[in-house]
Amino acid sequence: MNHAHQNQARCLAMTLLLCLAVSTDAPAQEHPVALVGGTVHTVSGAPIEDGVVVIQRGKIIAVGTSVPEGARRVDLSGRHLYPGLMDADSVLGLVEIGAVRATRDMVEVGEITPNVRAEHAVNPDSTLLPVALANGITTVRTAPRGGLIAGLSALIQLHGWTWEQFTVSAPLALQVEWPNMLIDRRPQARTKPEKQEKRRDKRLRNLKEAFATARAYLKARDAASADHPVHVDARWEAMRPVLEGDIPVIVDADEITAMEAAMDWAEKEGVRLIFSGGADAWRLADKLAERDIPVILGSTLSLPRRPWEPYDTAYKNPLRLHEAGVRFCISGGGSSFMASNSRNLPYNAAMAESFGLPHQEAIRSITLYPAQILGVQDRLGSLEVGKDATMMVTDGDPLDIRTQVLQVWIGGEQMDLSNRHRDLYERYKQRLEGR
Repeated sequence: MNHAHQNQARCLAMTLLLCLAVSTDAPAQEHPVALVGGTVHTVSGAPIEDGVVVIQRGKIIAVGTSVPEGARRVDLSGRHLYPGLMDADSVLGLVEIGAVRATRDMVEVGEITPNVRAEHAVNPDSTLLPVALANGITTVRTAPRGGLIAGLSALIQLHGWTWEQFTVSAPLALQVEWPNMLIDRRPQARTKPEKQEKRRDKRLRNLKEAFATARAYLKARDAASADHPVHVDARWEAMRPVLEGDIPVIVDADEITAMEAAMDWAEKEGVRLIFSGGADAWRLADKLAERDIPVILGSTLSLPRRPWEPYDTAYKNPLRLHEAGVRFCISGGGSSFMASNSRNLPYNAAMAESFGLPHQEAIRSITLYPAQILGVQDRLGSLEVGKDATMMVTDGDPLDIRTQVLQVWIGGEQMDLSNRHRDLYERYKQRLEGR
């Protein structure tokens, strides 16, 4: 066979493989499927012993105790059915190995890049996604990082062949990395205080100017005509849904002065504000509750930020927000390092429970509350009629590290839970058994 025929054969083979890959997506259930016999934890209401959840065409069509005639039964006797877990602050799909630059795709060049779309950069073949999925994490907000205005985040499900299939909601929010407001005035500081102040003030000025420029551009664009055209600028067009109030700004800030500055800025700009990180949120709990500003807390499995703070400062942060009436949820933390630890999301909530947060609130902090804060409560976060059939089956309390996730369903389709961790476990288990 000559080279031309070989190339044609390769192209044909690749085309057939792609067609086969697309065709292997399980079709939506034409007939109802009833998950029966387990304890149904709706999260929005009381648990249902020996409950039934009926799904069809990717949606929940019934929750209760009766099984419709003709439904295929899935026996969950002795098991527990929960909504899938949601990590509201993550870079999953954008990072593979934090220490390897070539595998980090979460940072774009430049300080002002609002037109960056996180969902377009998601790597469907990331080995981190099946690992998180196997512990019940079904959806995550993945966000660009690095710049002052880093770009637009997206809510993705951990299943699909392409970014279009992964995406649940996008654009979800504009990601802003708030400048460090503190000035290190110690003699051993690496940068002189004057330079620190200059850099901070410049970044704050750039942020203000970016929003002013975007407003001016959109005003001119809306008034444009054939005689007075205004050329499209992708950066400022991307900020239209923010300035029109359709999506919020998520400001990444931990320290109290940065959070206070961001609150004042958001009020002046007239934009909806959500905090991510929020290590010092408990210090501002009353203000956050008064202004109804939600907080996506970073990992509770953290040390205190200051040497004089109590050891349990991060552990009790959720409890203090709960007691103050602040809307909050718990995440795994949005750094590149934490991407591989997104699987530990339930144990962040478990730590909060250990330090006083009521159990039901801890469960909601990684299911219903992130869905409400991110504006997808009509589809996700609880087991209710009309919502997506995105669920997990466990043999116990998901906040207990000993609990095993036995099944995961996304959009009514049962997932394969094989992953790199399990493969390595089986590999080395066989080696030990061989000895």
